[in-house]
Amino acid sequence: MIFRKGVYLSMPKSILVPKGLPKAIAPYSAGTAVDGAIYVSGMLSLTDDGTVAYPGDVSAQTRHILEMIRVTLAEAGGTMADITFNHVFLTDWANYDAINAVYAEYFPSDRPARYCVQCGLAKADLLVEIASIAHVAPPVAGALPSGSC
Repeated sequence: MIFRKGVYLSMPKSILVPKGLPKAIAPYSAGTAVDGAIYVSGMLSLTDDGTVAYPGDVSAQTRHILEMIRVTLAEAGGTMADITFNHVFLTDWANYDAINAVYAEYFPSDRPARYCVQCGLAKADLLVEIASIAHVAPPVAGALPSGSC
């Protein structure tokens, strides 16, 4: 909410539930969008039935997660290039280089800010989790499409 001239103004929030993503394993949505910001929940490498996808393969888990982030952003009109911050969680620093190799494929230049933390994750075979924040320009009412004259 925004407080302006003694009045609270509500900004509508959109809940993002892209088709093809596995069902959440806790009470959260894949993402939310409000006022040009897109918040993508921590993504895990899970299958539709909640089992771990690619157990033991941190590169495949990282790629799977980044694809789910891409799909979630697209649901709100965003792209990977719109990400301004990533939160990376890994279970073992031995996987750091492998995660970074895949990460660099998705962010070859103009890389977003990020942090990386070692921690435990929701299931034993999960090796990495990534959450993202992106910013897109909100549509302007009456604006002409790009390239129009």
